[in-house]
Amino acid sequence: QVQLVESGGGLLQAGGSLRLSCAASGRTSSIVTMGWFRQAPGKEREFVAAIRRSVTYYADSVKGRFTISRDNAQNTAYLQMNSLRPEDTAVYYCAADPSALLGDRYSLVREYDYWGQGTQVTVSS
Repeated sequence: QVQLVESGGGLLQAGGSLRLSCAASGRTSSIVTMGWFRQAPGKEREFVAAIRRSVTYYADSVKGRFTISRDNAQNTAYLQMNSLRPEDTAVYYCAADPSALLGDRYSLVREYDYWGQGTQVTVSS
């Protein structure tokens, strides 16, 4: 089993930056793919970014603004978010899976076995 705890959310103005953290515990050595997803009110949970070994993937809506990284020694994944926009407002969830999630499976909610509780990010205009 793997437990994930997100932190770093908050309220900020458009154009600002925020870094989310996802601390993993348990069988962390089994994790191959980690991802960040978000869910705005009334909308489905959507893919934001993923890291599979050292390769990163991004949704088009955040490409060039967000950066995902992973510190294996600290068992922590990060999401650096720059140039934030009001449409980035959502609850952000960290996810992890012991599989490589080949192809575009890294972008699918149903493919991840482990999820955090989420952290709220609110961007005002």
